[in-house]
Amino acid sequence: MHAVATAATSAPSDEFFLARQPILGRDQKLVAFELLFRAAPEHEDAQLTDYAAATAAVISHASQLGMHQVVGEQVAFVNVDEVVLLSDFVRFLPPDKVILEILETVQATPQVLARVRELKELGFKFALDDVIDHSEQVSKLMPLVDVIKVDLQGVSREELVELSRSLRGPHQKLLAEKVETVEEFQLCLELGFEYFQGYYFARPAILSGKRISPSEMVVLRLLDLIASNAGNEAIEEAVKRDTLLSLNLLRLVNSHLTGTHGGGHIESVSEALARLGRSQLQRWLQILLYSGPDGHVELDSPLLQMATTRGRLLELMTLTLHPGDIEGANNAFTIGIMSLMDALFAVPMHEILERVEVSQEVRAALLERAGDYGAMLVVAEELEKTECTRALAQALGRLGLSTKQLREIELAAFDWVRELSEAEVR
Repeated sequence: MHAVATAATSAPSDEFFLARQPILGRDQKLVAFELLFRAAPEHEDAQLTDYAAATAAVISHASQLGMHQVVGEQVAFVNVDEVVLLSDFVRFLPPDKVILEILETVQATPQVLARVRELKELGFKFALDDVIDHSEQVSKLMPLVDVIKVDLQGVSREELVELSRSLRGPHQKLLAEKVETVEEFQLCLELGFEYFQGYYFARPAILSGKRISPSEMVVLRLLDLIASNAGNEAIEEAVKRDTLLSLNLLRLVNSHLTGTHGGGHIESVSEALARLGRSQLQRWLQILLYSGPDGHVELDSPLLQMATTRGRLLELMTLTLHPGDIEGANNAFTIGIMSLMDALFAVPMHEILERVEVSQEVRAALLERAGDYGAMLVVAEELEKTECTRALAQALGRLGLSTKQLREIELAAFDWVRELSEAEVR
C-alpha cells in the first residue's frame, strides 16, 4: 500500500487530464470509451510511472469524478498496471461501469492472478491490452479476462489471421485497436472481432466526384441563411420545404436540452424557430447534419459524438477565456462540429467552406488551425489521441489555459454530450 500511496500523492489531482477514445461494435455504434489518464502536458518527461501515478490519483478521486458523467450509458475501459491492480484505489471504480484493462507490462504472477480472481468475484471485468502474440503471459491471463485487445499495428496481416484464431474463446471477445483504415476494419470484421478502436471512421475518405445529398444540402443552405442574417420568413420557408427536417426540428425543440420544456409542447415550425432563436437553431442544424439516411439523429454515432464533444469543448474554452462572449462561443461550437464534416461528407474541407458562409477566423481555424480557435481545435484533437504530445502543451500555452481548467472543461463537455445522447430526439 505504501507504494500506491506514494504514487497517488506524487501526481496531484490538478495535474492530470483525460483523453477519451470511442470503442465501436460490429454495427459501428458506440459501445464504450477507453479513458486515458494523462499527466499534465507541462511535464515533458512524463513517462509510464507518472501515468500510473495519475491513474492512481484519478481512481482515488473516482467518487467525485462521476463515471456516468464521463461515459454516460457506455462502459469505460480503464488502464491498470500492477501497482494500481494490487491497490485499494481500484475499488473506488464502479464494477458495472468499467472494464479494467491490464497493461502489457503486467506480469502474470501468482499474486496478480489471485488479485484478478478476487476482483472478478466483486463484479469487475477485465481486458488484456496491446496483445501482439499468444505468449505465456497471455495464456495465463486469458481464462480470467472478458476482452482481448489486439494491436493491429504490431502484427502483420498473416499473423493477425492466425492470432485471432488462437485467441478466440467462448468467454473472450476480441477488440481490434489502432484500426486506421476501413480495409483493416473489414478484415477484422471477417475474422470475428467484436469491438473496434481507432479513428478509421473519422478519416476523411475523399471520394472523386462525391456529391452532398439533397437533405444535407438543405441544412447547409439553412446554415448559410443564418450566417448571412436572412429574414425569419426565408428561414421558416426553407425549413418547411423539407418535411423530415421540420419533424426533426420539432423533436429537438421539444427535448429537454433546449430549455424549452417549461413552455409547453411546440407544434409549429414558426413557434419552434421563435422559441429557439438563431444561435440555438444554428447549433441544432449542425447536429442534424450528422443524421442518418432516414433523417434521424444517430446519437450513438461515434462521428456525432466526436463532433459534438469538439464543439462543446471549444465553446467552453471560449467562455472560460472570454466570459460573456456569446458570439465567440457560437463560432467556437461551429468550428468544433464542422471540423469532422470532411469525414462526414467525404468532401475536402475547402469545398464544404465554399458552400457555407463563415468568417475568416472560422475558415483559418478549420483549414490551417490558425488563431485562438485553431489552438482550441488542436487541444480538442489532441485529447482524442492515445499518446501525449507536445502539441497539446503548446496549444494550451498559446491560449493561457491551465491543466485544471482544461479538465473542468472536459468534464462539463462530456456531461453535455451525455445529455444529448440521452435526449429522446429520435
